[in-house]
Order: sequence, then C-alpha cells, then structure tokens
Amino acid sequence: MSHDHVNQTDPTLDNDPGMQRLGFLLVPNFSLIALSSAVDPLRLANMALGRRVFDYVTISARDEPVLSSDGIRVLPDQVMGESSQFDTVFVIGPNPIPKQGYGEISRWLRKLAAQGIALGGIDTGSYFLAKAGLLNGYRCTIHWEDRQIMLEEFPQLIVSTRLVEIDRDRYTCSGGISPLELMTFMLRRPPGNRELAQQVSDLLIAHQRNPDENQSLPLRYRYANLPKVLLEALELMESNVEEPLSLVEIADYLKISRRQLERLFQEFVNTTPARKYLEIRLARARLFILRSNRLIEDIATSCGFTATSHFITRYREIYSNTPQAERLAHHRTSR
Repeated sequence: MSHDHVNQTDPTLDNDPGMQRLGFLLVPNFSLIALSSAVDPLRLANMALGRRVFDYVTISARDEPVLSSDGIRVLPDQVMGESSQFDTVFVIGPNPIPKQGYGEISRWLRKLAAQGIALGGIDTGSYFLAKAGLLNGYRCTIHWEDRQIMLEEFPQLIVSTRLVEIDRDRYTCSGGISPLELMTFMLRRPPGNRELAQQVSDLLIAHQRNPDENQSLPLRYRYANLPKVLLEALELMESNVEEPLSLVEIADYLKISRRQLERLFQEFVNTTPARKYLEIRLARARLFILRSNRLIEDIATSCGFTATSHFITRYREIYSNTPQAERLAHHRTSR
C-alpha cells in the first residue's frame, strides 16, 4: 500500500502554512481497515480541493514491511524518528494489544509531544499513548473490547465509550471504520470546512455519524422487540457482573414477581433469566481471557464466580473449551 505524497525534504513543504502533515505509525498487527478509513478521507479531500493540502505518510519502527491483522503487509514511507515534520501523528494499534515492546515507541511519542505535535490513537492506538503517559488529564476512547483492560491498567484515565474523542491536541477513536468519523470531523477545521467534510462523506457514500455516538448500540436498539421491563432486567444484569444480583433482587427492583420475570424471559428470550445472566457474565469473562493476561482466578472473581473450578466448568459448557486452552489457541492464531 502506497500513495503519492509530497517529499518531506522538499523545501517548499516547510514553508507552506496551509499544508497539514500527518503521520500514521503502523504497529505490527495493526488494523488495515482502520488505516484505510483514516487516509482515504484525506486523499479525497485533496482531490476535492484540487491540490494537496493534506500530506500523509506511513511510519514504522523498522525499515521493513509491517504485517496487518489480516495478513497483508504494508511497506511504510519512513522509519520512526526519520522526520518530525508533522502537525499530527496517529498510532494505529494492533489487535490484540501486545504484552511488551512499548519502550521505543513511547520515547518517540514523548519526543513528539514535547515538540508540540498533536497525537492520536486509532483502535488500540490510545493504549500506546497511555503507556507513554500522554493521556493523563485528557478524555480518550478505545475499541470497546479493550476499554475495561485500559481502565484497569490506567485507572486515572477518562476512557469513554464514544466513537471519537477530541480533547485539545489528543485525537482518539475506537477502530473499525470509526476513523472516517474522526477524519471527516477534522476536515471541518481549517484548512478544511464543513462543506469539504460533507463532500468527502458523499464521495465515500458514508453517512456522517456524530462522534459522540456510543460504539455499540444500547440494549434498547439491540433488542428492539423486547418489553421495557425485560430491557431493564438485561441492563441490570450487564451492570452487575462482579457481584451478581439474585433473581429476587432483580424482580423486586422491577416491581414484578420472580415468576413473572421467568415467564417474560421464556416468552421473549427463549431462556431462563438465570441462564441469560450466566451467559452475560461468561461473555464478559471471555473478553478478559482473550484480550488480557490476567490470571484465570482473577477473571473468575471479577465476573461473579466464587470458585474457579465452577467458572471453568460453566465456561466449557458454553464455549466448548477451557479458558486457558482458548487463550492459548487465540494467542497462537494471533501470532
């Protein structure tokens, strides 16, 4: 993947106050769709303007192709540290988040921040900014699957569930195609404008979503056919995973009997409330199994299981594998 960009050594580049220079650091196993969603709006903005206003380059830590999460290798335009002629640098993070290898990237990002260069994180890129200590005091976001892990490691941070967070000179978005929202929002600012952002969206045949939107649909949209009382029951379950409520407590809160609660679940969800609650807790546990290095015992406790053996048994019933075996298989596939 390459593009025609203005040569960074071109002396006219540094003297053009209207030129916006953006860098995209590709971390091995980065999201290819996130990269495309970030650079295509810039390419189309240049096309709409009839001149190159947004210059963008891909960057890597090594002078070699970078493997994306779907197996396609991208030859970067430059190596990290080769140039600092940027207005903004984005880190396009990998999936899953690696357990090591942050030192060199962190030092480079801190150097850019000290030079007043704006920084952004795409997908899990905000995790790298957090590792470098560059999100303290800022609002940020990350892909919903990694939000809990981010909060546990960096409890001082404000990590939202929004598609996009723009807080002063920090730009973060959640991954997937959310960079479209981030970039079209940035195109509204000088040297762009609202009309340019709309033109780009039209060319991409993309509806401009509000950056404040949540990444995942609320329960009331995912289960649009359910009665309100059942939606409230499910919301209670999702909000009380570590210390599960009893069915009597849920029914009392909803001002219905336990028997009514069970009948509603059987009629509309085709399962018992106890079974659904178990599935919600195990789904949360599975996120931690696949996307963190936490001990199985800790995950069991944080998802409301007092005995690890019971947790493993119920996990295997649902996912046909033990938590440890599934984690190992996932890591082998990721590598």
